[in-house]
Amino acid sequence: MNSKPDHLLYENHINPAELADWLTITNALTRSILQNLELGQEIVPKDDVLNPPYWEFGHLTWFHEFWVHRHGQVTMPSLIGNSDYLFNSSDVAHTDRWSLEMPTLSGLLHYNEKVFEKTQNLLKATIDVETAYFIKLSIFHQDMHNEAFAYMWQTLRYKEPFTAFSRAVSNKQTSKYINFSESKFKIGSEKQNGFIFDNEKWAHELDLPAFGISDRAVINAEYLEFIESEANRSAPSPVAIPKHWKKQDGIWHQRFFNQWEPLDASEPVRHINLLDAQRYCEWRGLRLPTEQELSVLMSHPQDQWQASHLWEWTSSPFLPFPGFSPDPYLDYSKPWFDGQHQVLKGWSLYTPERMRRSGFRNFYAPQRNDHFCGFRTCLL
Repeated sequence: MNSKPDHLLYENHINPAELADWLTITNALTRSILQNLELGQEIVPKDDVLNPPYWEFGHLTWFHEFWVHRHGQVTMPSLIGNSDYLFNSSDVAHTDRWSLEMPTLSGLLHYNEKVFEKTQNLLKATIDVETAYFIKLSIFHQDMHNEAFAYMWQTLRYKEPFTAFSRAVSNKQTSKYINFSESKFKIGSEKQNGFIFDNEKWAHELDLPAFGISDRAVINAEYLEFIESEANRSAPSPVAIPKHWKKQDGIWHQRFFNQWEPLDASEPVRHINLLDAQRYCEWRGLRLPTEQELSVLMSHPQDQWQASHLWEWTSSPFLPFPGFSPDPYLDYSKPWFDGQHQVLKGWSLYTPERMRRSGFRNFYAPQRNDHFCGFRTCLL
């Protein structure tokens, strides 16, 4: 019987040079995001979908230091004495992050530089599986925070913080439904197949009924038709116009960060929460796909379906797979198996290529729409 902890069973290949390159790229991006803030933009309103930018920067540096260099032990010293008190997101309540006495940006940049310099030195020599795991965990954690900066900047109407890794593709064609026969489908990740997050454990087979799923996501024109429909307008609680849309001189516009642009009717609709996506589906006589159905579609070559470059909602609540056990970072998944979060699949414009895996399970509360999210439909 193998007694190794699960996080040591993921790696199939360690490439220190690749990790060093990833680390350089993601950290340079983070630093540029913070350094390009205009004076006063570091002060943001207290809101459930925001974090003080300096706090977030300190947190992701702390996370890297804590897991890579302090081995997850609070008894091991940090490069700054009160880092656990300031930046441990498991202990610092969200609303308290605005009242903490933060280091200056120059102090945070220095802390960041020293931590990442230590990691780059580690990567100049051979590293073991456990070290590789925690370095990858920290890189991917930072990738997710860089993406979160993009969400926040969109919410705050700041200029785009960095150039997107991809752009949404307009599609004027009518959507087609791809029919899949009843089948057995394996979902979840295998051992020795590269880094995964604990909520992907482990691969297991499911009986999947036949279904039909759209080859593309719902587009702006289709969603606008719903918003303006008599059925929606006369509903007791009509679905509102998306916050990033406006009609000016008879022409619809949408906001992309701090810029208003004419609404591209053929682009995938974005910033739609789960509840409004479900209302759209009901109006059309359709439904959202399950996590398994969307996983089936996304496991097929991309010449057979169109990526939306948005996180796509599913009808599946975020729950553990059979036999789940948490990895060392206990708070990544387990606290959110609460029935109050929903699975999303895919990736957004601001998700780097290394994070775009079919097995990745994103999750958000149903009312959230600040992230770059959309949806596609299934036949009833």
